[in-house]
Amino acid sequence: MTRGKQKLEAQKKNAEKNQKSKGSQIEARAVGLQVVCPICRSQLANQNQLVDHYGSKHPKEKPPSNSG
Repeated sequence: MTRGKQKLEAQKKNAEKNQKSKGSQIEARAVGLQVVCPICRSQLANQNQLVDHYGSKHPKEKPPSNSG
C-alpha cells in the first residue's frame, strides 16, 4: 500500500485516466446512433437494428422502408 504523497499522486493519475475514457465513449456512442424509431424515438445504429426493434417492440406495425 502507498502512503502520503505517493498515494495522492496515484489518485490524481487514476482520476485523470478515468475521466478521459468516459468522455470519449459517450461521444463515440452519440456519433454511432443515427437511426431513430418514429414511434418511440429510440436511437439505433442502423436500419437492420430498426427492423429488429420493430419486431420486438412494435409487432403490429410495419418497419419503414430502407429508401429513407
